Order: sequence, then C-alpha cells, then structure tokens
Amino acid sequence: MIARFKDLCLDALDPPALGAFWARTLGGDVVDLGDGDVRVDGRPGRPGPESIWVNRVAEPRAAKTRVHLDLRLDRPDPAALVAAGARLVREPDDEAPWWVLADPEGNEFCAFASRPGRAAGPFELVVDARDAVAQATWWAEVVGGRVDHGHGGVTSVVGGAGFPWDHWVFAPVPEPRTVKNRMHWDVDLTGPDCAALVAAGASLLREPDDDIGWWILADPEGNEFCAFAPGH
Repeated sequence: MIARFKDLCLDALDPPALGAFWARTLGGDVVDLGDGDVRVDGRPGRPGPESIWVNRVAEPRAAKTRVHLDLRLDRPDPAALVAAGARLVREPDDEAPWWVLADPEGNEFCAFASRPGRAAGPFELVVDARDAVAQATWWAEVVGGRVDHGHGGVTSVVGGAGFPWDHWVFAPVPEPRTVKNRMHWDVDLTGPDCAALVAAGASLLREPDDDIGWWILADPEGNEFCAFAPGH
C-alpha cells in the first residue's frame, strides 16, 4: 500500500451553489472557506468521505463526465433530486435500470431505486477507463484493495485503504480522456513523498510550492489526483 484514499474534489463555476446542491443530496453541511471555495462536510452515520472540496475554476464543463458517483435513493424515484436542482438526463430502461441525472453544472451521476436492506446515499465511485482492468489493478496496488472482475469488462477495487464506499468502479469506454476531470480524488501518502507513486507509474505534474503544499500527479490514464504527505 502506497497511499490511502482521502477525499473528493469537484471543480465549479459557482462553488457555493454547487456545494449547496451536493450537501442537500448527500446529507452534508456546507463550510464557506472564505476564498470562494466551499467544503461539504459529511455527517456521522452517512456514507462517504469526511469532506468533498468544491473549488472555483474559470472554465465551464466541456466534455463528458468521466468520474461520477452512484447514489442509492431512499424513495422510488429521483423527484426530490430534481426538485433540489438536478436535471433528468435518462430514465431507467431494460439495459440500464437506473436514472442518469446531472447536477446544476451539468456533471452527470446515477441514481438507483431504493432497495430493502440497502442504505440510501452514495455507494460507489465510477471512473471511465480505456483499460478498466489495468486501471483497477493499478489503484488496488496503490491503496491496498483487491480487484473484483464484473460483467462487460467493468472492474472494481474493493477494500482499499480509506475508501468510504462499497466499490471503486472502473468502467470501460472507447474514448480517451481529453480534458481535465471535473471531479478528482486525493490520497494520503504512507511515505514522506510521492516517489513510490512515480515509481509505480504515476506522472508527476506539480511539486509542492509556495502556493500548494501537496503533489499533483496523474495515474496511468492521465486522471489527475493530489497526494498529501502524512500529517498534512
């Protein structure tokens, strides 16, 4: 294990508005960071990381969302999500029995009907991948989880250190990543720096400097993520 999953970060044109939507959706609380960004803090007993950071960017979403959350509803349909500001993109059908929605800035996510014995809320993080098996295997080695092979090439990481949901899913898609992901994840390093991640195949994009105290890297398919030294 090289690192532990830490939290999620979401780019936004309007962080307070987007943070408010996701706080309502996930049952969290919005914290104003005083610099235009916000943080959505989870509540005890709710599935998910301690925080989701919503960071202001100048550019709007310009491509398909390649990282998204899957949610389990606490009711038969997503009417409450639509009332809170989500847009319905696709209804369930025989091939995909779930709803696809988009948040107020167009980031798509999936919602599944409530099921007995299944807690409501997010239950998996989904990442598009050209080579889902390779991506899941790489991240399983980083966070110490095991690889679970599903149908149609879908491959998951289960039991990774710090991962707050049931599955970290890598779903095969034909197209490569072309723009920066609007959602990314952070990790806490087990060592003093990111050398082990780079040796494992990550690309170093930016070192800590006067403006940031963490490393920015990319995984083998170019997905950016941030790595924090122990105790940061």
